[in-house]
Amino acid sequence: MRTERQTQLIQAFLANLDLEQGEVYQDLVLHLSLLGYDPKKQRANIVFTCPWHGKQIAKIGFDKEEKPFFGLRFSACQEYSSRFEKIVQDWVTGPRYRAAPCTQNACGFCRGEPSQHTYSHTMPDGEVRRHCGTVPLVIPGLCRADVPEVKRLIEEEHRFLMEYEAEAEK
Repeated sequence: MRTERQTQLIQAFLANLDLEQGEVYQDLVLHLSLLGYDPKKQRANIVFTCPWHGKQIAKIGFDKEEKPFFGLRFSACQEYSSRFEKIVQDWVTGPRYRAAPCTQNACGFCRGEPSQHTYSHTMPDGEVRRHCGTVPLVIPGLCRADVPEVKRLIEEEHRFLMEYEAEAEK
């Protein structure tokens, strides 16, 4: 953690988790911190952004049922397990799906080609659906077994953001 306030913010969140969940979240928060992502309160949640590019990579908090959640931005990642493919599939086939505006040159928020930074899924009829990649997708049932893949995805997304989004002087 960068400041005492940020440390307190994370500690307050972790205090509401059972021991196993707390260890998983603490491990991921530490990994984010080591890559330069600072926790910030955003409404009822905590988001992790990097000062070098200003983009959000993760979000933690509690859902409406008071269960903890971990959301991860991994849209620039090229390979991931079927578990994460299912997360993308559920998102692009769900009620909150919205076609990525960058695919129609209607967004200037992200750099790089849309295919590099959007979540995509090929539908059974062959249609490729792309959703805005700035959204951290919730990983349902996050557990210790997910940690190695989540860390790898964080690192891959971080490399992309540093290459395409970081200021030229960094």
